[in-house]
Amino acid sequence: MLRGSPAAYAPPVRDLVPRQKLWLEREGRLVMSDYRMRLLVLIAESQSLARAASAMGLSYRRAWGKVKEMEANLGVPLVQSEVGGAGGGHTTLTADATRLLEAYGRFSQRVAAALDEAFADEFPALLMQPEASRIAAERGARTSPP
Repeated sequence: MLRGSPAAYAPPVRDLVPRQKLWLEREGRLVMSDYRMRLLVLIAESQSLARAASAMGLSYRRAWGKVKEMEANLGVPLVQSEVGGAGGGHTTLTADATRLLEAYGRFSQRVAAALDEAFADEFPALLMQPEASRIAAERGARTSPP
């Protein structure tokens, strides 16, 4: 256990930047992460699982497997696919997937804001540094009303 005052830490290294990894689990199984969010967003934008997979440098099979894994772990369909036709098939997100993406995006922003706030509180000496000034500016932008 550390001893000393609970005062803010002023490290000798002044280029610290807070980072985090965020994901959601259901019953111990992964259902959403930034990586999976990006895959679903690319599917929505391109209306194509193949194009989304390619944009992420994934095989179609791996991307399809990620989508199916999320669906199985959540218990709801996230994509709807139509095959063939004159213009070829397309894939769209379900309403559940859209709501999940919106909620995860908001949640992720709130976690990032809380992380930045805790960092600024615990490492105030770093706010004099350019990177920390950027964090403080972003924190202000995120917490101010539109």
